[in-house]
Amino acid sequence: MIIVVILGENAGEARRMGLIVNRVRFEHKPPGEAEIRREVEARMGSSYGLDSVEQYGLELEVNTMMDGKTESCVLEILRERGGVVVKSPRGGMRPLGRTGAYVRPVSLGGEGILRTTGRAKEAVPMILEALSLGVRYCDTAPAYQQSQDYYGEAFRAAGPAARDSVFLASKTHERTRDRALRLLDDSLRRLGTDRLDLWQMHDLRDLDEIDVLCGKGGALEAAAEAKRDGRVRFIGLTGHHDPDVLLEAMRRFPFDNLLVSINPADARYRPFVPTVVAEARRQRMGVVGMKVLAAGRLLREAPATDLIRYGAAHADTVIVGCSSVAEVRANFAVNESFVPMQDDERRALEQKVEARAEAYDYFKG
Repeated sequence: MIIVVILGENAGEARRMGLIVNRVRFEHKPPGEAEIRREVEARMGSSYGLDSVEQYGLELEVNTMMDGKTESCVLEILRERGGVVVKSPRGGMRPLGRTGAYVRPVSLGGEGILRTTGRAKEAVPMILEALSLGVRYCDTAPAYQQSQDYYGEAFRAAGPAARDSVFLASKTHERTRDRALRLLDDSLRRLGTDRLDLWQMHDLRDLDEIDVLCGKGGALEAAAEAKRDGRVRFIGLTGHHDPDVLLEAMRRFPFDNLLVSINPADARYRPFVPTVVAEARRQRMGVVGMKVLAAGRLLREAPATDLIRYGAAHADTVIVGCSSVAEVRANFAVNESFVPMQDDERRALEQKVEARAEAYDYFKG
């Protein structure tokens, strides 16, 4: 078990950033109160540099199973000192570009059962399961029917700490300032939060859209305004249609994050990995992969685990839409046993799908 602790005056900002810092290990039997207090107090008293993530808190990792008494002791000590406590399961964490946030290889997409209307009884338990399994990045969009409503209901059901435990990303399909801001406020209302960690220009397809976004009264004016007033922390773009459009947008505006299609069929037509992903890496942007299963079509070629590993070889995390609690458990199990995909494995998978690649890049323009 890992306990992430965010302390004192930095709690609000650190909670928004999802930072994990300054690990303390108890290697042997469950520690006693004196040992816990000694380790925690020592790190609370440390002097951290202002440009270092360590200023925001500390992380306690208990390698043995933490019993209820020990856990209660830890939490009591931390809360005495003004800490905000977030628990998450063990698992490999990756930096999301230059955002300061950390994510796991597999994250929760906003589609699947979430892109529906009137199915909260199925959708909300699925989100709650993902939260219980330690999801760090959650994706949604106004265009995904009631996806945002389901998230809002799940956060309320899980308790006040649930929203703050994830990096929450939504989008706008509006291209002008005023309409985008109205959509943003509606998203915040539906999600039950006062800010988004990431607000993205959704599904960019042609250069005319970029002209509107970047022009006077465009949606990027809205994004900059929302970032200044705290409604948005980071600004991103998404697309799966034409890499040249995304590259032009990235040339004109300093985006923080890219959400883009990544799967073994990418190379056949309008490839994103050697173009857009490469440029995002050069700019130190976060990279999130989508379409890794090609709406399930690629499962005839390879198991979901391998397809997820392929996407995560190119991205900081991949989002996967799920249709049931069982799918969430199966997909998120990859986080617990994640093994990076090697170059020879990637090439073999690309060669395997090459003859039928057109069936798996159907979303490109």
